[in-house]
Amino acid sequence: MRPALSTFVALLCLVLILPIGIVIVLAFSGGTFLKFPPDSYSLRWFIAFLGDERWRASLWSSLEIAVIACAVATLTGFGASYALVRGSFRLKKLVLSLSLLPIIAPTIVTSIAMYYVAARLHLVGSLVWVGLCHAVIALPVVLLILIAALQSVDPDLERAALSLGCGRLRMLRKVVVPLALPGIVSAALFAFLTSFDELVIALFLTDASTQTLPVRIWNSLHLEVEPTIAAVSAFLIGVTGLVLALDALLRRRARVG
Repeated sequence: MRPALSTFVALLCLVLILPIGIVIVLAFSGGTFLKFPPDSYSLRWFIAFLGDERWRASLWSSLEIAVIACAVATLTGFGASYALVRGSFRLKKLVLSLSLLPIIAPTIVTSIAMYYVAARLHLVGSLVWVGLCHAVIALPVVLLILIAALQSVDPDLERAALSLGCGRLRMLRKVVVPLALPGIVSAALFAFLTSFDELVIALFLTDASTQTLPVRIWNSLHLEVEPTIAAVSAFLIGVTGLVLALDALLRRRARVG
C-alpha cells in the first residue's frame, strides 16, 4: 500500500511541477518565438527583460509595494496575534474569524471594494495604497504564522521580565521578539511573497505608471506572446523558490536551536 501511495504522490507532484519546468526551459530559449523544446538556448530574454525600462519599472513597483505590504502586515499581525494569544477578552474567536476573512472571501470581490474606495479618494495608481491593500490579504497568513510562533513562547518569561521592572514595550522588545524571531521573519517573507505575486488587486488599483510585474505579464499576454514573458515568469518562480528556501532554512535553524 505504501509503495503505491508514494508512487501516486510522486506522479502527482510531477504533474504539478511539469508546467513550471516547461516555463523555465522556455525562458532560456534562443529563438524568436516560443517553442518547446527550444531549438537553441541563451540568456537573451533575461537580458531583454532587465534591459527594458518598462519591465524594470514594473519590477521596482512590485518590490516597493511588497516591502510596504510586508512591513504593514508584519507589524499589524504581530500586535494582533499577541493580543489573540495572550488576551482574555470576549469574542476572541469572532475577532480571529473576521481577521481571516480576506483569505476566505473571493479576491475579485475584495478588489472591487478596494477599487471603489480608491476611486473616491483618488488613490488609483498610488503605490502606498496598493501596498496597504496587499497588506490586507497578507495579514491572515501573517496572523496564522505568528499565532503559532507566539504560542511557543513561555508566558512565565514575560511575567518574570515584568516583575523585574520591564515595561510592556521593553518586555516585548527584549523577550518576546527575540524568542519569536524565526516566526516573525517567516511571516514577513510570506507577506512579501503574497504581495509580490498578487495580480487581481493590482489589476484594479495600478495604472500605466505603477504596473507591477504580474500586471505587465497579464497585459503582455493580451498583446503578444514573446519569450520575454517566459523569462519574467521564470524570474518570479525564482523569487518564490528563494523565499521558500529561506523560510525552510529559518525553520530548520529554529528547530536545531
